[in-house]
Amino acid sequence: MIIRFNTRLISIEQNYPRKKREKLYIISFFLQTTSPYAHIPFHLQNVKVDSITMEANELMIIVGLIMFILGSIGNLLSIYVFFMWSLSHSGPAGHRSNQTNNSPLYLFVSSIANLIIIIYALLTRILFDGFNHTITTSNIFLLCKFRYFTLHTLDLISIVCFCLATFDRYLITSRSVQMRQRSTTKKKTMLIILGIIILFSLHSIPIGIYFNLTTTGQCVLNDPIYSYYYLFAFQVVLRGIIPIIVLSILGPLTFRNLRILQHQTHGHSNHDKQISRMLLIMSFAIVLSSIPYCIEQIYDVMFAQTSSGQSSTPFLFHVIAMILFYTNPVFSFYIYFFSTPNFRHQIQKMFHRNQHVFPVAHEQTHLPASMHKIH
Repeated sequence: MIIRFNTRLISIEQNYPRKKREKLYIISFFLQTTSPYAHIPFHLQNVKVDSITMEANELMIIVGLIMFILGSIGNLLSIYVFFMWSLSHSGPAGHRSNQTNNSPLYLFVSSIANLIIIIYALLTRILFDGFNHTITTSNIFLLCKFRYFTLHTLDLISIVCFCLATFDRYLITSRSVQMRQRSTTKKKTMLIILGIIILFSLHSIPIGIYFNLTTTGQCVLNDPIYSYYYLFAFQVVLRGIIPIIVLSILGPLTFRNLRILQHQTHGHSNHDKQISRMLLIMSFAIVLSSIPYCIEQIYDVMFAQTSSGQSSTPFLFHVIAMILFYTNPVFSFYIYFFSTPNFRHQIQKMFHRNQHVFPVAHEQTHLPASMHKIH
C-alpha cells in the first residue's frame, strides 16, 4: 500500500496485522507533519517505516526513560556517598589514612560526570532515536555541537577517573612500601583531576567545530581527516582499548595483593577487598558496554555511508549499542550498592539520619511548654 501526502511518499506493508498498520499510519502522518524538510522533493524523502524500526524506537523510549530515571537517582546518591568518604579523614572503614581517600575522590568526580551525561546526552539521545526528533539550524549548537563536546569530554573524564581510582587501589594494597608511598595526597589528587578536566576539554574542542548538520537533519563530522582520528584514536583507542587493557591488568593485580594481605591486616584487607571488588565489577561493565559501541562506530564510518539509505537492522543495532553505552553511567550506583557493604551502610545511614530529624525537632519544640507546666 502506498500513501501519498503532499511531498512525502511512505510505503506501508500490507501483510502487517491491523494494529501494527494503525501504528505505522500514525508514525507516517507524524513524519509528514513534523518534518522540517518538507521543501525537499518527495523522491528524496522516501521513508520506509517497518516493524523493526518501530520496535527500535519503542525500545529506546521505554528503556531510555527507565535508564534516565534510575541513573539520575543513582548518581545523586553516589555523589553523596563518595563526597562523604572523600571528606572523612579516617576513611569509610574507620582506619586513618590520607591516601585512602583518593579512590572516593576520583569516583566522586566520575559520578558527577555520569550524572551530567545522563541528564543531557541520554535524554537527547532518547529524543533522536526514540521520537525521531530532527536537529535544525536553530538548535544545532545545543543538540549537536555542544552535546557531542560535553558527551565525549565527560565520558573520558569519567573513564579516566575510574581507571585512576583502580590504580590508586592497586598502589595501596601493594606489599612494597615504595609502591604505597606513590599514592598521592588529596591535594595532589585534586590537581590531577583538574589537569584531566582541562586536558580533555581542550582535546574535545575540534568535536564542537567539525560536527555539523546534514541535509537530512543528522549531526555528523564534516571533516574526513578528523573523522578517522575521531573514530580510531578517540573512540576505539581512548574510549575502548586503553580502558580495557588498564582495567584488565589492574583488577587481577589488585586482587593478588589482597590475597597476600588477607592474613596480615584483616580489617584493612576487608575494607580494601570491598572497594576492589566494586571496582573490578565496574571494570567488567565498562568493558562490555564499550565493545558494541566501538563496533557500531566502525560500521557507521566504513559501511553506512556507502548505502543509499538507513536500513532497519543497522538502526536496531545502533539503538542497542547506544543503550549498552549508557549502562556504565546509569548502573554504576547499583553495582556499588550491591557489591559493597560499606556503600550500603552509608546509604542506610543517610536515610536513617533523615528519619530522626523531625522527631528530634518535635521534642525540642515541646520542651519549653512542658517545663512551663512543671513550674
